[in-house]
Amino acid sequence: MYSAIAANKRKTVVIMAVFLVIIGALGWLFSAIYNDLTVLYLVLVFGGIYMLIQYFAASSMALAVNGAHQIAKRDNPRLFRTVENLTITVGLPMPKIYVIDDPAINAFATGRDPEHAVVCATTGLLEIMNDSELECVMAHELGHVQNYDIRVMMIVFGLVSVISLLADMLIRMMWFGDRDREASPVVVVVGLLAAVLAPIAAMFVQLAVSRQREYLADGTSAMTTRYPQGLISALRKIEAHGSQLKRQNNSTAHFFFANPLKKGSMAKLMSTHPPIEDRIAKLQAMETKL
Repeated sequence: MYSAIAANKRKTVVIMAVFLVIIGALGWLFSAIYNDLTVLYLVLVFGGIYMLIQYFAASSMALAVNGAHQIAKRDNPRLFRTVENLTITVGLPMPKIYVIDDPAINAFATGRDPEHAVVCATTGLLEIMNDSELECVMAHELGHVQNYDIRVMMIVFGLVSVISLLADMLIRMMWFGDRDREASPVVVVVGLLAAVLAPIAAMFVQLAVSRQREYLADGTSAMTTRYPQGLISALRKIEAHGSQLKRQNNSTAHFFFANPLKKGSMAKLMSTHPPIEDRIAKLQAMETKL
């Protein structure tokens, strides 16, 4: 488990480097259009500031856009006791606890680090899960905290936001910019291609990172509770009853325990989560080793 945490920290550096290269390339295109290298530095500074704002604000944004509200221990003693016991078991600080009033069966964790972590559950999850299933789901969410997945995903979220914003600005400049400003046809073509492809590439990196984090958190839950069958049972209930929230939000979908978006023909390819049957298969294989 410690090797997984260390790998996550290394991956954070690699992800930041890759995304910063993409941002730098978009900045170079801006400077080529304006024929002024100063624009590149301005784009890098702007991108860095915007990413930091997204990084520090993403947790509050995720809670707000999904209609989550913080609760006290008296509001749901069962959920509080479950999270308290788990944090004592794994040696984590007690996170803030939020609830979403939604019949969908789901949960998520967010925050910059274990000291600023939040775990959230839907009312649907609290109603349908028995105690062992609830414990396993919360152990999964705390696994994201323990493994620093929340930090990785917050950084990815911030960088994807920056790339999407810069790409959108680049497209607008190409089509609606100053017509008197002459740019090389090659720069124009490369700029348009980059503006279209950069957000797509960033999105697929985000999807790949998110899916791997879900497998790791499932494994962490099984190791913490020593009861993979509880998480398997929870996943089967989700498969039967659904995890799609009433308030759909693509930008925060990767935070959730199960895919919170409506299913469609491209759902499997574009989902931030691995298929439930694959998660169950990995947990069943782990069960034989515990």
